[in-house]
Parts: sequence; C-alpha cells; structure tokens
Amino acid sequence: MHIASFTRRPVHRTRLLPLLALAAGALVTPAALAQAGRLPPDVNGAPLPSLAPIVKRASPAVVNIATRGTVTERGQRNPLLEDPFFRRFFDVPEQGPRQHQFQSAGSGVVIDAKQGLIITNAHVVENATEITVTTIDGRDYKATVVGADSASDVAVVKVKEAKLSEIPLGDSSKAEVGDFVLAIGNPFGLQHTVTYGIVSALGRSGINPDGYEDFIQTDASINPGNSGGALVNLRGELIGINSAILSRSGGNIGIGFAIPSNMVHSVMEQLVKYGEVKRGILGVNIQTVTPDLADKLGASELAGAFVQQVVEGSAADKAGVKAGDVITTVNGQPVRSAAELRNRIGLMRIGESVDLGLVRDGKPKHVAAIVQSRGAGSAAGGDDGGAADLPRALEGAELGDAPGGGVVVRSIEPGSPASQQPLKANDVITAVDRHAVATLKELKAAAKDQASLLLTVRRGATTLKILVR
Repeated sequence: MHIASFTRRPVHRTRLLPLLALAAGALVTPAALAQAGRLPPDVNGAPLPSLAPIVKRASPAVVNIATRGTVTERGQRNPLLEDPFFRRFFDVPEQGPRQHQFQSAGSGVVIDAKQGLIITNAHVVENATEITVTTIDGRDYKATVVGADSASDVAVVKVKEAKLSEIPLGDSSKAEVGDFVLAIGNPFGLQHTVTYGIVSALGRSGINPDGYEDFIQTDASINPGNSGGALVNLRGELIGINSAILSRSGGNIGIGFAIPSNMVHSVMEQLVKYGEVKRGILGVNIQTVTPDLADKLGASELAGAFVQQVVEGSAADKAGVKAGDVITTVNGQPVRSAAELRNRIGLMRIGESVDLGLVRDGKPKHVAAIVQSRGAGSAAGGDDGGAADLPRALEGAELGDAPGGGVVVRSIEPGSPASQQPLKANDVITAVDRHAVATLKELKAAAKDQASLLLTVRRGATTLKILVR
C-alpha cells in the first residue's frame, strides 16, 4: 500500500489561538498569545473544545470485519450456449464458471451488545464464508450472517458470548444540513480511524438505481474499509452507516454517503425476525412531481409522488387512490419524490396500515391503505403484475398480455430480482425456451418448475435471446 508523504510546515499557533478561543466562547489575552511551543489547556478558564469525549464513547462500538470467501465469475456468454438442446446438437462442451478466493475488510457497528448483533453493509459480507470481528481492544470473534439486504445495502451479523459495547441509536430524521458528524471505521486497514465533517445534504438517491436509497451525504472522509462504519452526531448517537463514496480515483474527495439510522433500524428488525426484508407495495406506478407537472396540476408549489396508474385489486386501489392523485405524506411525514415514497412503503411490514396524504384536484385528502405483498392483488381478483407462479428471477416485474400477442413487461421494481436480469420495461416476451407464448397464462405454464428460462424478447425492432435464472 502506498502512503503519500507530506512536507512538514511550521504551524503559526498565534493564528490558531483566536479561532480556538472564539470556538470556546472566550477572549484571548496577551498572556495566552505570548505562550510558545504548545497550546494552552484552557483560555480564561474555559477548556479548549475537543471531540475526544464523543470518540471515547462511540469508538468501542465500532468493529473491524474481515471476510474470506469464494467468488464465482461468469462472463458474458451467448444465450444459445446456455440452451442444453443447442449444446447437444452442436456438441458444445460444458464450460463451468471460474472461481477464485478473496479476502477483504470493512467495518461494523454493535447495535445490540447483549445479543451480539452488529450492523454492517451487505456488500461487506457478500459471498463471505468466514467472517471475523475484531474489537477496539484486539479481541477476535467468529461471526455468522443473520441476514443481508442488498437493495438497502444493510446486513446483520452475530457473534456469540462476546463482550461488546453498543452505541445508542439516534433519530436520523432530526439530522439537518450543517450538523457536525464523525465517521468512525477502518479505512485501508487503519483500525478505528476518526474523521470529522458536516452533514452536506439529506435524502440523496440515484447512486444505485436498483436500490432503496435515502442517503445522508457528508464531507467527513470516507474511504475503502469505512464501509459499514458509524456516522455519529455530537451526542454520540449513531445516525448513519457509512456505505459509499463518489470518487473517480477510489479515494475520498469529500462526497460520502451513509444509510440513515432510521432505515437501518427498519431493515435490521426484519432481518433479525425473518432473515430477509419482506417489502410491501401499494400497487401504483408513480413519478416525482416536477415544476412542469405541478404547473399542469395547477399548483406550482406542489411536491410529492404523482400517481400514473393504480393496479386493480392492489392496496392503493382498495384505499381509494386514483390515477392523477399526488401522494404528499406517509403517516404524516412529507414525501418529496417517487423514490422517497417507494423507500417508505418498501420498508414497512406487510399488513401494516399506512395513512396517505393526497392532493386530488387541488384539494387535500387522507386515505388509509394496508400494505400488501407482491402478488396479493391477485388473490383479491386484481392484477398481480405476473409475479405469482413464475420463477423468483422475475419477481418484481409487472407483466401483462401484449396487444397482438406476447407478454409485455410493464415495469420492473428497482431492487427486485427482476431488476438484476437483462429485461427492460416495454420488452415483449414472445417465447419461453422453444415454446411460443401469446399470453401471460401461457408464459406461466411454460415457466412452471423451471429454474432458468431462455426468453425470446422483442425490444423495439430487435429480437433478443435473454437467459434469466
């Protein structure tokens, strides 16, 4: 590892003293300015400000996470080579996937010392077969994964019979731009490094289009190895889990992102209870209200999620939501975008009641909806979007009969299994393996009990062969 060296330059302490004294709320005396060689312990009896007490309280709850595992590499291959009939006919030999061993390191935060529960990023423990947790005092423990959610990049690991220190959980909804924060983690293997900055922005999304995002942006230095570490406020509370950086070089440039503690807590509860996140849906197609759209709706200050379509039989349909409504609040909390609404609903438990604030024809309105699982609308006689009776690879894809024959992909839920496939919205599926399909019913019949599907897809004027697993 290359560590850059810097030339030492003389520090003009007389220039620093007025700033430090101002921060301490005291005046600088000539005697204080005359001191040379070291900073005074106090100014006019007031101690110099320090973040050390906060660091001492929070650091023991931050751990190093070292992982080992095996990665299977599967390069781009012609879909025809995946077809057993094609391989037999042309005598194509089997080509197994390439595998290699890896080891990596990240950070974690002890959220429940009694149960040994530690929060980290899902990408930190991805493909790991061996996980070692190291505490601030150098003790090592073997850990197991309780659950991981790649859509939010949150994972929970557990250690047994460990002496751990936990950190209090803060309310990330109370964070404001300009708040001071500390980032604690293990960048580049430098254990328990502390950096300092402010909250630069809130509600950031679009970093990973397939994820559930509501990032806190900070200029506190975050580097590789900080992933899964703590973002702490000046009360010593955890308000975020450091997750990503925006950088061309891979190093810090002052733009880092942390998952808000409220989102982390919601995901953690489901991971501990179910081992996975069971995301609910309302059954609406939405878009963010733009200034142009707000003008068209006759309310220039309007913000929220514009309802383009309501799926028949869905939670939204039963609650009375209509196309053209603008959803502005969820349980009294403002909704500023389509992504924010999707995040809020996606983190709610299935069967949970939610109060939706709407604007319809310029008038405010409230409705109550019961969050449903994907496919629940089908049981109620509505459109389940094609999720039922299909392989998990197509979960999250809303499918329907296409005019003229075939199955159209109406939309794909970001973060769902279908979003990991090469399918796109408006694709028309015309065949499964070697069987033509004209309706969704025929598609389900052809896909029954199949672990993978070779789909013939019409995309505009082009026909594609797409393998989904």
